[in-house]
Amino acid sequence: MRIAVANWSCRKVGGTEGYLEEVIGELSSLGHQVAFLYECDRPVDRGRIALTSASPRWCVDAIGLVAAGAALREWRPDIIYAHKLENHALHDEILAAAPALLFIHDYYGTCISGLKAFRFPAVAPCDRRFGWQCLARYFPQRCGGRSPLTMWKLFRLQSQRLEVLGRYPALLTHSDHMRAELLKHGLDPGKVHKSTYLVEPLQVPAAPGPDSGLGDPVQNRPLRLLFVGRMDRLKGGAILLKALPQVAQQLQRPVLMTFAGDGPERSRWKRRAMRLEASNCHLKVEFPGWLDGTSLRDALTLADLLVVPSLWPEPFGRVGPEAGLRSVPVVAFDVGGISEWLIDGVNGRLASGHPPAAAGLARAIVECVSDPMVHARLRHGALEVARRFNVANHVGQLLQLFEQVGRQSAGDLDGGRSGGQDCGRNHAAAGIPDPRRNAT
Repeated sequence: MRIAVANWSCRKVGGTEGYLEEVIGELSSLGHQVAFLYECDRPVDRGRIALTSASPRWCVDAIGLVAAGAALREWRPDIIYAHKLENHALHDEILAAAPALLFIHDYYGTCISGLKAFRFPAVAPCDRRFGWQCLARYFPQRCGGRSPLTMWKLFRLQSQRLEVLGRYPALLTHSDHMRAELLKHGLDPGKVHKSTYLVEPLQVPAAPGPDSGLGDPVQNRPLRLLFVGRMDRLKGGAILLKALPQVAQQLQRPVLMTFAGDGPERSRWKRRAMRLEASNCHLKVEFPGWLDGTSLRDALTLADLLVVPSLWPEPFGRVGPEAGLRSVPVVAFDVGGISEWLIDGVNGRLASGHPPAAAGLARAIVECVSDPMVHARLRHGALEVARRFNVANHVGQLLQLFEQVGRQSAGDLDGGRSGGQDCGRNHAAAGIPDPRRNAT
């Protein structure tokens, strides 16, 4: 199959680009021809997405939109797999070139700010449908900044994106939450699909043994908690810090909290952590900054528990299954697509996200680690669940969906027969499991 992948950048900027590198590599290894169309070659301080030497690539910034579209059509792809494009006109070129599938990684076209959360009077997920009513709520509920011009530009941008979604013959996303979000905005259920996502492969550790770390709850070794991600208000670091004294008090055990990452809230969180340490001798909080692959693997290997205190509805939350590949259970608020991979009592605990509260987060943490037998079971469950989010499962589902979209485009398949099935359910018969099945 000739598959053209389209993205805004050819650089490994974030999770989407890491995902694309894994998918492109797997498709190439299976013998498919892959081309890459991208809008820009930025930021220059990030490595490029790996491609084979036989893969053609076209940069819109370098050769222009018209030439890029012409090159794409000349290559004659069987399918175009598109992601997070910024240039509205590029969608026109893609849709004119071949059958196309657009992956929805986030709230593209369904939220004025793209965050799907209110910041006032308290941070809370937003479940409203995008529309003109968002303009009335933007300032009172602090959906974004304070500039009316920016608000209007964002509204127009997201309105254009929503219109684009309806033009694609098929849309794909990675959680039931995101599929429901798209359907809520009036998109055709027969064109909106969900697949089992993937996480970057890590060296899988041995199954946890009796000396896996926790032992007696009053032992001297601190409980090791880990946060990984961007440090902004919606990521919930402040509420996690508020929960830490409750955790230490309930467990009667020292707690070492590591915040790995960076962002606009780092200084504020660090100051609050220093005050907590000064008033509680059982707490120690570290801020090592962003961790690279090796350092992150080391941090996960040492961690007893990953905490994902996101207050906004994470579309998926890939860091959780990545931790699971190191047998690390997870505690998180039950928001967005988190429950797609975090199964309460199997690979961690879900705290209520309506509303998210420090007491609920602390209780979930304590429930995971107070009993060594429970923790060992959660570690085993974390690895078992995470292993199901692998590249072979995901690409297998992609290829079947590519073929379906191609047949529909050719008029060989009645569009009404697709019914918007969940790809995970569609492919169970082919031996590709739903990651939430048999997870007990």
